[in-house]
Amino acid sequence: MIKVEKMKIEQQTEIAKNIYEIRLKGDLVSEIKMPGQFVHIKVNSANDPLLRRPISISSYDKREQTMTLIYRASGLGTRELVNQTDEIDVMGPLGSGFPVETAQGKTAILIGGGIGVPPLYECSKQLKAKGFNVIHVLGFESKETVFYEAAFKELGPVYVTTADGTYGTKGFVTNAITEFNLQADVFYACGPVPMLGAVEQQLSHMPGFISMEQRMGCGIGACLACVCQVNGPEPYKKVCTDGPVFRKGELVYG
Repeated sequence: MIKVEKMKIEQQTEIAKNIYEIRLKGDLVSEIKMPGQFVHIKVNSANDPLLRRPISISSYDKREQTMTLIYRASGLGTRELVNQTDEIDVMGPLGSGFPVETAQGKTAILIGGGIGVPPLYECSKQLKAKGFNVIHVLGFESKETVFYEAAFKELGPVYVTTADGTYGTKGFVTNAITEFNLQADVFYACGPVPMLGAVEQQLSHMPGFISMEQRMGCGIGACLACVCQVNGPEPYKKVCTDGPVFRKGELVYG
C-alpha cells in the first residue's frame, strides 16, 4: 500500500562529494516489498520546488522501521533536501523492485553506476541472505565521488571503476567485467541509460534485471512523464509503476 507520511530524519551525512545518506524512520517502511523500490519526497514545506523528488531506497529495516536513502545534491530540490533536519514528507513505497525471492543460481553480479549504486545495496544483502555469492562492480566519475565501497565489501568482492582513472579501474563498469573476467548466473544493474544498454549487450548470455533512472512527475502513473520504450505488444511502459525494474530484453535503447 502506498502511504504519505511525515517521516522523522534520524541522521543525514555527506558520504562523498555532493552525495548524502539520509536515514528516515516511520510506519511507511512496513509497506516495502522488495529491494529496488523508491519513494517520492517533498523536499520542504513550501511549494517551491513544486514536484516531489524520486529517490531509491538503499536499505531498510522493518523491525526498526527505518530506511536509508542516498542521493546526489545537484539540483534545486535535492540541494534543499540537504538542509532538512527534523522530518520530511514521503510518499511510497513506489514501483516494482528486484525479484530476489525468485532468483536462481549460485552467483550474482550487481552493477551500479553513480547514483544507481544505492538500490543495489539492499539487493545484495538479500541475495547474500539467500546463499548467493555476490560480486559488485561500481562505477563512478572520480575518486571523490566513490561511496559504499566498504559496505559492499562486507557482502562480497567489489570492483570499482572511475571514468577519469583516479581510483580503481580506469573506464566504465564494462571494462572491469572484461578485465577481471567476471562470471555469474544472473545480473542486477542500475545506472545511466547508456551504461544499462552496454551491460545488457555484454551480459546477453545470462538472465538479468535492469533498474531505470528516469525523471518523474507524479510517481504514480498519472502524468506519463516517465514513459520508456519497450519491446512487446505495447511499445511504452511507465517507469514509475511498470518499473523501475525491468527484465533484460524489455527495454529499447535509443
